[in-house]
Amino acid sequence: MASEYGRYGYRRIWALLAMQGWQIGVGRVERIWRREGLKVPQKQPKRGRLWLNDGSCIRLRPCWPNHVWSYDFVQDRTHDGKKFRMLTVIDEFTRRCLAIPVARSLKSDDVLACLTELFTIHGPPDHIRSDNGSEFTANAVRDWLARVDVKTLFITPGSPWENGYNESFNGKLRDELLNMEIFYTLEEAKVLVEQWRHHYNGSAPTVRSTTGRQHQKLSCLDLSRRSTLRSDHRNRAIKPAKLSHNGWTT
Repeated sequence: MASEYGRYGYRRIWALLAMQGWQIGVGRVERIWRREGLKVPQKQPKRGRLWLNDGSCIRLRPCWPNHVWSYDFVQDRTHDGKKFRMLTVIDEFTRRCLAIPVARSLKSDDVLACLTELFTIHGPPDHIRSDNGSEFTANAVRDWLARVDVKTLFITPGSPWENGYNESFNGKLRDELLNMEIFYTLEEAKVLVEQWRHHYNGSAPTVRSTTGRQHQKLSCLDLSRRSTLRSDHRNRAIKPAKLSHNGWTT
């Protein structure tokens, strides 16, 4: 498991084990992890927020699903050296990745096509956050978003930390997939990116809280409790019948 998820620390590996039904403490996983000489990824430095004089935060905080989405571009190359682009779209509250279209070139029309499909499936968000790239600031995109009553949130030029949720997601995408794989064709990149997106949404343990601050230990404990509850529920549901002196009982 450590070789399959090479950029996970022992806590995330423990959370995956708990989701699979393993009854093991995080301390034991840590001891095994260190005994085997596995590398624990270094902690990232903490970053401050931008606060105004009245105490309010410049960045609008997501408060419910579909409150704030964010999107951004990521670029990589296939084995022949040709560039391709990915458009990552996430719900900032749930942290789910809604889509990652992959193509050699992605322009404002492709952004509109992606958003149209997502709005049909999930409904439009209240706000959508992005940088000031021409694909996002194009009049066609801004006018269409205004018609469906979606407010745009453009970050300050040269301030990517204002789009922190998406920047963090893009870092995971690059760290866990793009830096680990050689894409021989564009089709292969599309398949592997989509597989990784489903893994990220469905099985990868995420670390989040309603305050927006990451607290990995509590999130992993919550995953373990949910896994235990599901296991107990299944055990009760399939409990075999027993024969008593009055007849069959459950």
